[in-house]
Amino acid sequence: MSELKLTIELVPQPLWNRSLYRFLPRKEWKKLREKVLAQYNYHCGICGAGGVMICHEIWSYDDTNYIQRLTGLIALCTMCNDCKHMGIAGRLAARGLLDIVAVADHFCRVNNISYEEFMPIRSAAFEQWRERSKHEWEQDFGEYAGLIGNG
Repeated sequence: MSELKLTIELVPQPLWNRSLYRFLPRKEWKKLREKVLAQYNYHCGICGAGGVMICHEIWSYDDTNYIQRLTGLIALCTMCNDCKHMGIAGRLAARGLLDIVAVADHFCRVNNISYEEFMPIRSAAFEQWRERSKHEWEQDFGEYAGLIGNG
């Protein structure tokens, strides 16, 4: 299978609620968010959809030294964001607040794969999440580190 255009990115449990969004003063986050959305011309950086955009944090993981590094920001539509955060999407769906089938369909459509191909990808993402959640992680905010605590 070719590389996926849209991936599932499950944040390890020890890192929940530890994001640039949470640490930046609201005013600073709004400025940064607006800059990112404008950079993507207010369209999803993955599927190209318009509408409501989310400023998504792109993290890389060093699974040897347990360091999560912020590598960039991207504008995402709500459907691509729900795919990225499939765990949260599943919890919202269980409460009747989200159509998880529509989220899975979006993932398949963007990646041009079948539902049968999607299921092992989803399973592997959750297995990786379970393994990563067993560890304590350090965070590296990369080029954005200087913004935290300012303002």
